[in-house]
Amino acid sequence: MSILAIRHLRSMRGASQSQLFECSDGSIYVVKFKNSPQHRRVLANELFATRLARTIDLPMALGSIVEVPQFLITQTALTICLQNQRIPCQAGLQFGSRYVVNPLSGRIWDYMPSEMTRQLRNMEAFAGMLAFDIWVGNSDRRQAVFWRLSHERSCQATFIDNDLCFNGGEWNFPDGFAASLCRPEYYRRVSGWSSFEPWLPAIEEMPEGKIAEIAGSVPGDWYENKPNEIDQLIDSLIKRRKQVRGLIEGIRLRGADIFPSWKEAA
Repeated sequence: MSILAIRHLRSMRGASQSQLFECSDGSIYVVKFKNSPQHRRVLANELFATRLARTIDLPMALGSIVEVPQFLITQTALTICLQNQRIPCQAGLQFGSRYVVNPLSGRIWDYMPSEMTRQLRNMEAFAGMLAFDIWVGNSDRRQAVFWRLSHERSCQATFIDNDLCFNGGEWNFPDGFAASLCRPEYYRRVSGWSSFEPWLPAIEEMPEGKIAEIAGSVPGDWYENKPNEIDQLIDSLIKRRKQVRGLIEGIRLRGADIFPSWKEAA
């Protein structure tokens, strides 16, 4: 089920050349278009990974299917730069990530200085997000935004951008040193396997049917209507559920300074 873009607000920074829209549900969404410079599967990656992450209660921005009508693109002359040419944005179903806080009721930052990270209310979620990124093969550094409501003093992190999960348009899992690691200060509280709960057990125990159900919510047009390929992706995710713990252990052994509070013997 999709929501409708009703008003264009502004262009966003970044390689995907996304746009900010007000939508029919009253919320604001960062919208990525099917004909962005990145692979079309980026939209499938965004929706699939976002819904998997929210299923295990990670603080991930809500992802939705957003319909952008042709008249709105024409009216606002929305274009994308592709191979040094400006072309119109493609109308139809796009991926939208809901803005984490209304600008009228709070503030949002895309960077937090190291000395301010102690003000984060949900620092522990970064360990869960690392386990998730290893599971889904995120080949990009994990991105988060930091926000608070106007009446609050402390802030919290919400995770965004899943375009390079499943190794982007490749849909494979070249395991190595986790590219998705954030800055070291976000893992300073990791003291053992309990720091990855409840997210790691939730990954390991996620029902196969649930993974397939979420994959089924992705529009086929976003992955070239190749059901055999998304079936292979589902199978890979099912097999990888039990491999995440070992991959985390590999990261710990190769970089002792990543988890400075984890003193448990290897």
